[in-house]
Amino acid sequence: QVQLVESGGGLVQAGGSLRLSCAASGRTFGLYRTGWFRQSPGKEREFVAAIRWSDGSASYAESVKGRFTISRDNAKNTVYLQMNNLKPEDTAVYYCAARESTLTSYRYWGQGTQVTVSS
Repeated sequence: QVQLVESGGGLVQAGGSLRLSCAASGRTFGLYRTGWFRQSPGKEREFVAAIRWSDGSASYAESVKGRFTISRDNAKNTVYLQMNNLKPEDTAVYYCAARESTLTSYRYWGQGTQVTVSS
């Protein structure tokens, strides 16, 4: 089993920055990729960014490219999401999730952290 704990959410003005953290514990040696997803009221959960543990290869949703950066610290089993130039439409609960291979879905999920961007 893998446990994921997010932190770093909060309230920020438009144009501001936040850094989210996702700390993984348990059977982390088998993880392939960790990603960030978000969900706002009345909308479906959407992909934000993901990173591969082995080489740091990252992917992003078009809506956050150039503003968000995902990174990882293998020694700390932690993934970060640096969010710059935040917009009100970035307001959502952000979830960290992990998968064990390309053949599996995101099986492990954190409890989520609220990000609110005021205009």
